[in-house]
Amino acid sequence: MTTQAQVIKFRLPNPPPDVDVLLKQVHAAVEDLKAKDVVEIDVRGKTSVCDYMVVASGTSTRHVKSIANEVVRFAKKLDVMPLGVEGEREAEWVLVDLGDVVVHVMLPRVREFYALERLWTVGDQPPDEHEMEADTDYHR
Repeated sequence: MTTQAQVIKFRLPNPPPDVDVLLKQVHAAVEDLKAKDVVEIDVRGKTSVCDYMVVASGTSTRHVKSIANEVVRFAKKLDVMPLGVEGEREAEWVLVDLGDVVVHVMLPRVREFYALERLWTVGDQPPDEHEMEADTDYHR
């Protein structure tokens, strides 16, 4: 009784693309489907989860889901498989984890409620003059 040898086919993973190349692909995907208010946030040094977050809005749950799917499709062109996609079912907030880049596609009301931009940019801008004057007056 002889059996045929099984050949296991595999391919070595390609090195991940440079984060700038991945960001360009993400921006191309969200632009392709007319996402609204696209913001890129550099979170290097603030979290070890990723280097950049891209936050975008869709006009409806169907639009949010379509934008997220387009991000996945464009990432696959670079041979990048998402580490995870969350929220597709309700599609009010869909998160696409691409490793170095995490993409949040949200309905405007959900985006306003969670305010990710404010959360991840606190302390990035120097206080304006009025805040500094008020702080100085308080300490006198």
